[in-house]
Amino acid sequence: MFALADCNNFYASCHRLFEPEYNGVPVIVLSNNDGCVIARSNEAKACGIAMGAPFFKIRAEIKKYNIAVFSSHYTLYGDISARVMTNLARFTPEVEVYSIDECFLGLSGFDNLEEYGRQIRETVIYNTGIPISIGIAPTKVLAKVANKTSKKHNGVMVLATGQEINDALADYPVEDLWGIGRQFAHKLIKGGIETAAQFRALPIDWVQTNMTIVGVRMWRELWGESCIPLKTVLDPKKGMCTSRAFGKLTGDYSELMEATSSYAARLAGKLRREKLCTTVLSVRLLTNKFVADELQAYPAITIPLDHPVNNTIDLIKTALWGLKKIYLRGYLYQKVEVNATGLIPESEVQLNIFNDFKGIKYDKISKVLDRLNLQYGSGTLRMAGEGKDQKWTMKREFLRPHYTTNWNDIIKVK
Repeated sequence: MFALADCNNFYASCHRLFEPEYNGVPVIVLSNNDGCVIARSNEAKACGIAMGAPFFKIRAEIKKYNIAVFSSHYTLYGDISARVMTNLARFTPEVEVYSIDECFLGLSGFDNLEEYGRQIRETVIYNTGIPISIGIAPTKVLAKVANKTSKKHNGVMVLATGQEINDALADYPVEDLWGIGRQFAHKLIKGGIETAAQFRALPIDWVQTNMTIVGVRMWRELWGESCIPLKTVLDPKKGMCTSRAFGKLTGDYSELMEATSSYAARLAGKLRREKLCTTVLSVRLLTNKFVADELQAYPAITIPLDHPVNNTIDLIKTALWGLKKIYLRGYLYQKVEVNATGLIPESEVQLNIFNDFKGIKYDKISKVLDRLNLQYGSGTLRMAGEGKDQKWTMKREFLRPHYTTNWNDIIKVK
């Protein structure tokens, strides 16, 4: 048996956790640069706010319905997610963190699953304050179905018997099935297949002929045959990227240098946390394709490194060299991307006998940076090239405090 634990309206719930006055109030969370809606509370959905709606187009609705607006705060979301996943891991040794707000649990051998599901849910809510829903079923696809159904049944739903599965699939929209993309959903609905039960009733020969292997596995899982195992060990990462849109378009080379240095430093920190080194670094500049009257350009460069590295100084130097090679005057840029590929574990790094590697002292400096920033907060100590004021950073007019990841933002109780 599999369980899927899904946090309800996760981003909105994270903000409500520290500002409970917004419980019961419509809440939306905006994307980078406060561009569009990426999360909505149930109350905001009831107000007709669509996912992906541009912020500037819904100002009237926000004022009319008194909707609370928050800028995205991924540091906070990541920390709260880790707390939720840690609590879930207490209930079974088989855990697959599927996304920031979803987690599959293996429950084979457990008895009284409905009561156990309630215990899991109540424990997570009590310990973290984040509401979750639990769906339990013989396969992962059916667990997804059970999870969505659970939101209408006090947060826990178990699909154990054939009749329970049949009842759940009878009116379950086929487009909501896990693994059905927009293209296949359109094809099925056009052919009169509108529910999961109708899809499951199709002959396996038709599914094999008209859908990919993913569709075949999903069809088998709807019949209770487990085809998608838990991934309790994450696949090794093949690449990493740091990229965020600027708060304003800029062609100022000094600002682009600051942004590139900052992104390269963040990338280096990510690599060290994962204990990986990169052998190839790429830098790319992007203009805003939605501004029709501006010149468009997307220059990029890929730089093979002499040695696999993850220290901040070497990666900033390489990224700035790449920026200098691709920078074009006369363009206003919206974003810079710094990518690391060809990743290998830092324990498997082999030096090049034909080059004198001088990065060992830079590795020591990077470790000092990590320790100090972990102790006193991210960004406490950084490279001078990253700049002080950073006027190019994202626009976040509705940003709330960090609460759990910065000592200065911890709530004080008198």
